[in-house]
Amino acid sequence: MRAVRYHEHGGPNVLQVDDIERPDPGPEEIRVAVEAAGVNPVDTYFREGGYEPPTLPMIPGSDFAGVVDAVGERVTEFDEGDRVFGTGLGNDRQGTYAEYAVAPADRAARLPDEVGFSEGAAAALVGVTAWRALVDHAGLDPTETCLVHGANGGVGHVAVQIAGAAGATVLATASEEYHDELRELGVDAPLDYGREDLAEAVIEAGRPDAILDHRLDQYLDFDAEVGTQGVRVVGIGNTRPEAGFENVAAARGKEMRLHLMSMYNTPDMAGVLRKLAHLLAAGDLRPHVSRRYKLSQAGDAQKAVLRNSFFGKLVVRP
Repeated sequence: MRAVRYHEHGGPNVLQVDDIERPDPGPEEIRVAVEAAGVNPVDTYFREGGYEPPTLPMIPGSDFAGVVDAVGERVTEFDEGDRVFGTGLGNDRQGTYAEYAVAPADRAARLPDEVGFSEGAAAALVGVTAWRALVDHAGLDPTETCLVHGANGGVGHVAVQIAGAAGATVLATASEEYHDELRELGVDAPLDYGREDLAEAVIEAGRPDAILDHRLDQYLDFDAEVGTQGVRVVGIGNTRPEAGFENVAAARGKEMRLHLMSMYNTPDMAGVLRKLAHLLAAGDLRPHVSRRYKLSQAGDAQKAVLRNSFFGKLVVRP
């Protein structure tokens, strides 16, 4: 089979397409003929060596969507021919930028027939991240207001839909060019993150009870300023390793609760994926695929996921 691999850590140029043996599933695994693989910033962190994978060469990619090609002897929840999607690969095992991928059965769920493979791959990692952040950590209530930073991105554009499906009032920060798309996804108040009076605009739209923050090094003090008393902030990322408060007293005064999380720690990944599948089938979750790449364009895809501004997700299609 053809697979993108890196044999050493480095820039996008270390990615190459290799012809390798098709992997066999273990007793509790499934083998999937991959139709689409999501591209995520975390893929680049493993490639660069910031997050060390267990072995090299490594196939990047966490997300997959495709058709089950083989099942392990202990697998009972899937059969050959099932349409599936999943996530959680590319870190402790080989990833998904390949014609075939092997995944533990507990990191996959059935993909509804009416949902395309690209959309399934686009929903997996970001969907689990957003669900875990807003439902499990923030405990978002239908009567509450939720603020999502960077709502045009992969996690952000899915998070606003999950918050909306929960019945919450949804505020979002994003470049103004994406506001119409965000309104179509149900955002009540899209706000330009570049405006000088952003804090005042958020407060006027409604102080958030829960905030999803992908840049903790930039927004921690902002979150404390605009949030309600007892605001819950879930941090899923940062652009610099250092993050802290310039005004700790303000955050203490708000009794702000900060939750830090990683999608890879989700205890029941398949359970969350099944819930996402329900939202996908109902039309309450519509992941947007901004661009599709070939395996030979994986380096371009990884450059774009970090450097380019786009709405939704990027996918690789073998």
